[in-house]
Amino acid sequence: MSGLEHPWEIEEAAFAGGAGSVCGVDEAGAGPLAGPVYAAAVILPRGLILPGLNDSKKLSPGQRERLFGLICDQAEAYSVARVEAEEIDRIDILNARMRAMQLAIDGLPRPPDLALIDGNRDHGTLCAVSTPHRLVVHGDGTSASIAAASILAKVSRDRFVVSELDARYPQYQFARHKGYGTALHYEMLDRYGPCPEHRKSFLKKWERGRA
Repeated sequence: MSGLEHPWEIEEAAFAGGAGSVCGVDEAGAGPLAGPVYAAAVILPRGLILPGLNDSKKLSPGQRERLFGLICDQAEAYSVARVEAEEIDRIDILNARMRAMQLAIDGLPRPPDLALIDGNRDHGTLCAVSTPHRLVVHGDGTSASIAAASILAKVSRDRFVVSELDARYPQYQFARHKGYGTALHYEMLDRYGPCPEHRKSFLKKWERGRA
């Protein structure tokens, strides 16, 4: 089973630079029209190899579920956090992503010396990652710790949307589209209008189309 090519290269560079503990951080659910944005922070045992570990977007749902269990069982520490749709509307999605990532780091039982953050953004206008950190572009496809965080964030969000949101608002068929802007989701919006879990700031174009 293929996975990351050099999963510990980035972490080992951090250790060589003096970091004693390193966590990977990633978020999931920035783009959907509904539901929270999730983030996870993971500290893996140094050098741990998890067969098939990769960017969550490159894995099937079954592979993600399998790795989710392995990560939770074998990680030294992990934390998952989320920012709700109402707050996303209030502070915007970039700030919400930064807030979710910092909340995930803060949820770890001990603060890491360094956080490896997926992507090229560490702050918005209101919220920022305050833990000492390094930005890693495409980190979910190159770093074991970030890949693990991407899986925990993605699976946690999908489970919430498929189970809780779908049960709470069955008319929208969240289990099928997971909140993303699919044709089916827009059809349900046209039929029923938005529910409290919809991000109103993401629906402006849809609202203009109905005017």
